[in-house]
Amino acid sequence: MANNPIELVKWSPSFSVGIKLIDEQHQTLLNLTNDMFKHCVGEEKAEREYFERVIHGAVEYVKVHFATEEKIMLKTGFSGYTEHKKEHENFVLNVVEQIQAYNSGKRLVLNSFTRFLKEWILTHIAVSDKRYFEYFRKIATRKENGTLSISHDDVAAHAVEA
Repeated sequence: MANNPIELVKWSPSFSVGIKLIDEQHQTLLNLTNDMFKHCVGEEKAEREYFERVIHGAVEYVKVHFATEEKIMLKTGFSGYTEHKKEHENFVLNVVEQIQAYNSGKRLVLNSFTRFLKEWILTHIAVSDKRYFEYFRKIATRKENGTLSISHDDVAAHAVEA
């Protein structure tokens, strides 16, 4: 039923935070957002059916992604963890509130919801996630193949310096 061939947002290497797993999860989030946008067909019934079919899985995926980021931050001693976790919690609360409003009969505007997701995801990646990436780059060790790796020794060495 997806009639909208336009992508709302395309992955760009500039979005990369330098951690393969996180970058792959971010790409999946952008793909989910694009899929939602493709289902903005202006037919409320079709959009409602689509939303009901995918939204809970999308929320669960977001929670897994946030948990992955937060676990890495905790293991590396990232000082911005509490603030970053709060941003994640606020986002989830906002989405849950929108779902509850929808479930209580409020009209779904899939286009507006999708644009909200796009803006939040891109802003979060470009600003908040880049902060922890910059931190990781400071404490990481460069392997022989040129990639960065963070070991327990790197984390311990940085904790002593701080």
